[in-house]
Amino acid sequence: MGISAANSDAIRATKVIGTSVKDAGGDRIGKVEDIVLDKLSSNIMFVIVGFGGFLGIGEKYHPIPWSSLEYDEREGGYIIPFSREMLEAAPADSIDALVAGNGVSYRDRAYDYYNAPRYW
Repeated sequence: MGISAANSDAIRATKVIGTSVKDAGGDRIGKVEDIVLDKLSSNIMFVIVGFGGFLGIGEKYHPIPWSSLEYDEREGGYIIPFSREMLEAAPADSIDALVAGNGVSYRDRAYDYYNAPRYW
């Protein structure tokens, strides 16, 4: 007998992409734009969260350590323990720049900035 998706901790990346990201107060700050994987260690390096701007103009893309996101079923999205002000000062760039050079530069900057536990 198989486990249904509703009773599993597993989630497909396509279900994560597009999910709302909210601050600790429940205010929507953006959405998950992409997930960046470390091909060598099979870990999630970071998620790319887009926020700000209007219709994609002026939007900023932030690398956020996966361990910093917590899914909240009631909110229907991910909650991060960072304020909008902290995010505005955080490392951000275009999606292409975030993943350039295997994504290592922005991975390291993001984990340092958010003081997140490293997986490597």
